[in-house]
Amino acid sequence: MITMHKSCAVPGLRLTVLAVVLLLGSGCAATSPEWTPLLDQSLSQWETYLGYKHEPGYDGSIPRDEDGEIIEPIGYNNNVNDVFTVLEEDGQPVLRISGEYYGSVFTRQSFENYHLTLQVRWGEQKWEPRLDLLMDSGILYHAGGEDGVDYWRAWKLSQEFQVMEGHMGDYWSVANAGIDIRAFHREGSMSSVASERQPFLSFGAGSEQGGFCMRSADFESPHGEWTTLELITHDGRSLHIVNGEVVMVLRNSRYVEDGTSFPLTSGQIQLQSEAAEVYYRDVRIRSLDTLPAEYAGYFEAP
Repeated sequence: MITMHKSCAVPGLRLTVLAVVLLLGSGCAATSPEWTPLLDQSLSQWETYLGYKHEPGYDGSIPRDEDGEIIEPIGYNNNVNDVFTVLEEDGQPVLRISGEYYGSVFTRQSFENYHLTLQVRWGEQKWEPRLDLLMDSGILYHAGGEDGVDYWRAWKLSQEFQVMEGHMGDYWSVANAGIDIRAFHREGSMSSVASERQPFLSFGAGSEQGGFCMRSADFESPHGEWTTLELITHDGRSLHIVNGEVVMVLRNSRYVEDGTSFPLTSGQIQLQSEAAEVYYRDVRIRSLDTLPAEYAGYFEAP
């Protein structure tokens, strides 16, 4: 039995359970599960959340107006200025995210133990505070709870597969998430860099390494072309894959509350709106009953 949707330990997160039974002839071997498309013209499998337009110099505090009154976020399923639209290209749906407001589309369902694949391509438009910075978005996985709990007050507690010019596959801890990554120790002002030859180091909540790790190498397609991204996650382990190349190996996915760690192995998937125009297509997922054999070696001792 392969479980695609299962309860997660994140407080307040309600998940569904879908069991898919696969049989092969008279034996007990299972065939590879079919891919399930997640994107259609009506975004029927997604909801939206929008927070704020941030200005340069934002410091993570709750945005306030000139009178000091709290500015409320735009909130759920209020697609202001068509931040999220679905176009058609070559007969298939393409999600355009304008980036004007910080926020995301997120799956209605939650997933555990899966292989996610999608293609991403940059647009041309950017917004404050990223007018002079790299174009930015991201895939947030194992996402749960309410949106707006992160520094930018836009997303759920989650693990981030970075989608950024020159940084496809980086890791960010969102809110109080943590994880272990095969990487070099950071040194001085230099960031930690992923390497499959290195031991696992702790990142995110409660870690001396901080909440960021750079991918091992740049395999992004040229600007204007599609880049294929894959996320494989099973039993708290995950792999960030860019155009077929593994750029990060991660394990022991967790979140930390009051100094205590809890497993973070399932949740929703979010695609970020982060001040840059970006397009996504061919978003598909399939369940996994085990880590694919060709990737098992990445988690063995170097």
